[in-house]
Amino acid sequence: MDPFVAGIVSLFVIISLVVLGVRVAYAAGITGLFGLVLLIGSRKARDGGVLDWIDAGWSAGAGLAGTLAHSEVSHYSLSVLPMFILIGFLAYYAGLTQGAFRCARAWLGWLPGGLAVATVFATAGFAAVSGASTATAAVFSRVAIPEMLKYGYDPRLAAGVVAAGGTLASLIPPSAILVIYAIIVEESVGSLLLAGFIPGAVSAIVYAAIIVIRCKISPDLGRPVAGLNWGERINSLPGMMPIVGVIAIILGGIYTGWMTPTETGAVGAFIVFCMALARRLATGQGMTRTDFRDAMMETSKLTVMIFTIIWSILIFVRFLGFTGLTTAFADWIVHLDVAPVVVVILILCVYIVLGMFMDGIGMLLLTLPVVHPAVLALGYDPIWFGIIVVKMVEIGLVTPPIGLNCFVVNGVRPDIPLEQVFKGIWPFVVADIITVAVLIAFPGIVLYLPHLMLANVAG
Repeated sequence: MDPFVAGIVSLFVIISLVVLGVRVAYAAGITGLFGLVLLIGSRKARDGGVLDWIDAGWSAGAGLAGTLAHSEVSHYSLSVLPMFILIGFLAYYAGLTQGAFRCARAWLGWLPGGLAVATVFATAGFAAVSGASTATAAVFSRVAIPEMLKYGYDPRLAAGVVAAGGTLASLIPPSAILVIYAIIVEESVGSLLLAGFIPGAVSAIVYAAIIVIRCKISPDLGRPVAGLNWGERINSLPGMMPIVGVIAIILGGIYTGWMTPTETGAVGAFIVFCMALARRLATGQGMTRTDFRDAMMETSKLTVMIFTIIWSILIFVRFLGFTGLTTAFADWIVHLDVAPVVVVILILCVYIVLGMFMDGIGMLLLTLPVVHPAVLALGYDPIWFGIIVVKMVEIGLVTPPIGLNCFVVNGVRPDIPLEQVFKGIWPFVVADIITVAVLIAFPGIVLYLPHLMLANVAG
């Protein structure tokens, strides 16, 4: 069996399985396992048939796949994932969202489409303690959409801004998907997390600008909130302090080098828990014992799901490494007679298409083993490319037919039809494309904080 041909065939097999509805973890694991078995077996039983190859290669192939669960998934860097996931669930059950939204409303409600603008920055703030896009969309579907509809906002704008705002959790630390990218490509988790902060803020600003421009042109989409005063603004600030505190701990700990990303996650989770406990003791509101148990259970379930996907994809990645397909693809990309930026744009277009049919984690795990070496061969920074790719994952979270965040918003607010939710996200997709163009043109926006961190550590 020719290894290169086997690699090409395996890509078609796994894509076909995913299109047919097989979960990416199972599709990748099964394809990778049988690929390893057949490849090893074909070398041991050169003159035999497929059944002979399976018989000859099963022990070694299955053994190799089995050892990956410990040798790769037990890395210390992966321990950051459950910590960041726990922060998100604790923040959700602690009710930190209401204070963030009230503060954003008080300070930004005077703008055209002010409540939608407030929703963008409130979701950005909550994203900095949640790290989960769907959780952010679900929470603000309950908090922000009723307020916007109460003030007569267009339901498409109200639903669209919540779905799009939720995607900011993929970019703003503590982002689980940035951690997964760092692990796949073996880059610094701390550098990736810091790199996502400024692009996340830029994304929020571009979203807000799109809203203001649209509502200025068509005031009926969303009008300013009247009657806001400075007293209300000042009084709203304490509601944002818990989120600001967690952001400062996560970014400050990583930037100064005082704590590893895992340690910042653990400290952040403990502080959010203490905030929730203090609120419960002081007001009788917030996280109950049942909520805490649910937060721990949901964290465990999501962590197991992510680790299962990682293990399965690693089996497939190990098989691809044996085929030599990734090296051949990188060599082919380097020798293309086009500008490197054209290659990057074509790769991003592929991500847009894949994002319509696959979840973000599966998409990264499936494509990066092939794409990442090629991008490095073109001379691009892997940290910069990681942020660009995650922006494409954000677009996939809101584009049909999958558009997971849109389904979440519709699930929480069934009174807003799914078609209306999808109609509401397109201006934000345009905003994301604008942001990606800016980040491609000015890579320093992405690399500024990571370079500062390296200089600080070196100094």
